[in-house]
Amino acid sequence: MTIVQAQAIPIRLPFEIGGPKPSFAGIPRQMEILLIRIETDSGLVGWGEAFGLSIWPATRQAFEHLVAPLIIGKDEKNIADLMSVLHRQLHILGRSGAATYALSGLDIALWDLAGKATGQSLSNLLGGAKHSSLPGYASLMRYGTPELVKHNTQRALEQGFEAIKLHELGVEHVNAAREVMGMDRDLMMDVNCPWSLSQSIDMLERLKDANLLWLEEPIWPPEDFQSLAQVRNTKKIPIAAGENNISTYHFEEMLRTGAVDYAQPSVTKIGGITEMMKIIQLCKQYSTPVMPHSPYFGPGLLATLHITACLDDLTMIEYSFADLGANPLGDSILMKNGRIQIPTGPGLGCDPDLDVVEAFRVH
Repeated sequence: MTIVQAQAIPIRLPFEIGGPKPSFAGIPRQMEILLIRIETDSGLVGWGEAFGLSIWPATRQAFEHLVAPLIIGKDEKNIADLMSVLHRQLHILGRSGAATYALSGLDIALWDLAGKATGQSLSNLLGGAKHSSLPGYASLMRYGTPELVKHNTQRALEQGFEAIKLHELGVEHVNAAREVMGMDRDLMMDVNCPWSLSQSIDMLERLKDANLLWLEEPIWPPEDFQSLAQVRNTKKIPIAAGENNISTYHFEEMLRTGAVDYAQPSVTKIGGITEMMKIIQLCKQYSTPVMPHSPYFGPGLLATLHITACLDDLTMIEYSFADLGANPLGDSILMKNGRIQIPTGPGLGCDPDLDVVEAFRVH
């Protein structure tokens, strides 16, 4: 078979988060998904997802003007070889950012095609699922006030979540969540790389009594693994990071430095399933648990589910705590009582509903 069509399709979904929507560059955040659609000459269609958020227009341009012309007419079956060639062809444009995000979406779509061509689920292609469902943790948005943290923590508990991650910066927000959920449930805090080494160590001291399962990305810049290792070596709170790493070799550097207790590769950012599986093998070598970064509602979430289901240990899935007004993947990506089922159909196990895609497509 050969690839005859390659498209990047942006959609924008209505959503509510239980508080004011965050903004970026003065623009209220949208729930945007950049779908990647690959069709072969046999009529098979594979779906992927490229990292979007506010950079989706650049990712779409990278896919349509750089990636798509390079793959039309190519055989899609040998994914590793094709992706290796593309990474080499495009590396001069940057080893991260829009080009790599576009390649990530392509890789996911190629694996979806591989599963459909053989009648196997992605997890079967990856060695077989060890879990039929996975627990999720509610990845709360940044609300800014302890009152809204309490409100949404309570909402998450009522929906069956047993673990919660905050995206706040203050001790008072952590205390607010603990006031609602108690000390026995897992609580995590993602601060998105704001602090120096000294600031991070100071915050560890202030947060040490909160019984956090992990503190995520405390150090700026995120690639300063030496400082991150010093934070981890205080032994006060476990450290998680990895969503901003730019390659498998970057993960190896982070692991070799001893910078994290949990590694967090992101399938729509790091190069797709092919690179994600390499990183998982690295983490096994360094005896470091994988906690995938997956705040998606598209094929990237489905890919993460299949990958995580193949891990020996039962691992939590990050799940963006937002109420969608529409959802092209239906029940396949819905949490029920804090758990999510692993799809069993060919490939990713669910194609987007084209009526929903067309209704919310960004033209």
